[in-house]
Amino acid sequence: MEHLGQAGEGAKRAIAQKLEAKISVSYPMTKAQKGQYRLGWFSTGRDDAARDLLRAVWSSIEEGKIKAEIAFVFSNREPGEATESDSFFELVHSYRIPLICLSSSRFQEIVRERWRGEFEKEAMRRLEGFLPGPDLCVLAGYMLIIGEEMCHRYPMINLHPATPGGPKGTWQEVIWRLIEQGAEETGVMMHLVTPQLDEGPAVTYCTFSIRGEPFDRYWGEIKGRSIADVKKQEGERNSIFREIRRYGLAREFPLIIATIKAFSEGQVRIAGEMVVDSNGKPINGYNLSGEIDQRVKGTLAK
Repeated sequence: MEHLGQAGEGAKRAIAQKLEAKISVSYPMTKAQKGQYRLGWFSTGRDDAARDLLRAVWSSIEEGKIKAEIAFVFSNREPGEATESDSFFELVHSYRIPLICLSSSRFQEIVRERWRGEFEKEAMRRLEGFLPGPDLCVLAGYMLIIGEEMCHRYPMINLHPATPGGPKGTWQEVIWRLIEQGAEETGVMMHLVTPQLDEGPAVTYCTFSIRGEPFDRYWGEIKGRSIADVKKQEGERNSIFREIRRYGLAREFPLIIATIKAFSEGQVRIAGEMVVDSNGKPINGYNLSGEIDQRVKGTLAK
């Protein structure tokens, strides 16, 4: 098949028609379209966590804790691709949020080479109908790397399970690195999405100690052992590994919700490739540790 970038406009339209996915735009004008703070929600919808996060943010909006509205949900899966994502789509429809689906796997099958760039162009074309555009886009379990053009088109934030300047990689890689370093503290942050994976500046963050109770006894269990031995013998079943994950995971949803709230209230915003406070002063992340500690207080007892 001729590549989209080399095809004529007629061929491009034909391919787009083949890829046309389910799109729900028949709802009445939303509060976001009437001038309220507008959120774009990007999710593959691949698991329970994707649904739970959407529920949590939706509930915070309905309860008036967040003065915003989700203007649309975009997914890189289509109905029928997977049971989990179908359940996610049902939840979106139950909230009467406009849903745009464009299958990245099916797009790749048709376009093949250099499909990512063309996929994002088609995605942005479909999102053009949602005017005014989103004030902020949240990547909430969106399993594609965002390209340069889309990063520049929309202000996007994503969660990373470490503090600013902390370890890079997946949450598993982050925890193993913390154990290897014998770290004193860690945390969770929301960062600006850039074409360089996990390299965007911190937007908000929270920290917590991984020393003292209940951590010290677990550190004691691996004292004198190499990280290779811990990985080989227990792997992710290791007690200190599991406890660090438990404390970090408990903070992820509260930080996401607090971050959206801070944006909707103007406490923090994105200016180009910088993060600034309410006075327009550049900041190295907005520290929400105190607020998040209060939100998780009493939830971590075993």
